[in-house]
Formats: sequence, C-alpha cells, structure tokens
Amino acid sequence: MASSFRAFLNSPVGPKTTHFWGPVANWGFVLAGLVDMNKPPEMISGNMTSAMCVYSALFMRFAWMVQPRNYLLLACHASNETVQLYQLSRWARA
Repeated sequence: MASSFRAFLNSPVGPKTTHFWGPVANWGFVLAGLVDMNKPPEMISGNMTSAMCVYSALFMRFAWMVQPRNYLLLACHASNETVQLYQLSRWARA
C-alpha cells in the first residue's frame, strides 16, 4: 500500500504536479454550477454560461490530447459541460 501511494505521489499526474492541482481547482466551477441550479433562471447569464460551455469543451479536448492523458481534468470539464448545458437550457426556457 505504501509503495503504491509513493508511486502515485511521484507519478507524472500526481499531487506534485499541475496535472493534479489544476483539475482539483477546476472542480469549483462544477460546484458553483450545481449551487446555481437552486437560483431562478432569470439570474442566469446566457453569455457567461455559453462561454463556460465553450471553455469546458476546449479543455476536454486538451485533457484528452495532452501526454500523459489527464483523466481528472477530462472528468472535471465533462461534469462542468453537463452542468453548464443544463443551466443554458434553463436560461433558454425562461
């Protein structure tokens, strides 16, 4: 167990790299989107939500193309894309 944890710590995608901490910080966007689901749709900015959709789509591709592949970043932006598309649909229906 200790050797596998040590291997993770020193891996190219471990917590000693931006490959790890960048996606961890980006989960804040997902959490903010989830919290915003409780707000009325009139408060949603269509422009900002659209920008977040484009941002997440671009970074999903980046996460897939970068070597080594950054699955944590991919999961983060796929989650954010889902949340933002839902928010955009709420905005469009309002």
